[in-house]
Amino acid sequence: MTAQEKHNVTEYLFKSRKKLLTRIKELKELTQPIEPDCAIGRVSRMDAIINKSVNETALRTAEDKLKNINIALERIDDVKFGICISCGKPIPIQRLMVMPESSKCVRCAGR
Repeated sequence: MTAQEKHNVTEYLFKSRKKLLTRIKELKELTQPIEPDCAIGRVSRMDAIINKSVNETALRTAEDKLKNINIALERIDDVKFGICISCGKPIPIQRLMVMPESSKCVRCAGR
């Protein structure tokens, strides 16, 4: 991986992390407990419960992605970062941006 590619990946990961932190904050607000004495109708309350469940799933997904980004940022200066652990070939930069936790290229990951 060239120094420019490493810089591009690092910059992308920092931007992604910033967006994710904002999104996680929003999702945490949306997943607050729904008060049983809330003065909304029964159907509206069911909608609120369903929406809360959807937002909880989105929150878990965002937190997992943030964890993977943080791990990638910790590993980015490692000489083995971006090298497939199976075949030893470089992992495409686009794959690292989408899946920063990738330790295998697409070909080896599919085996």
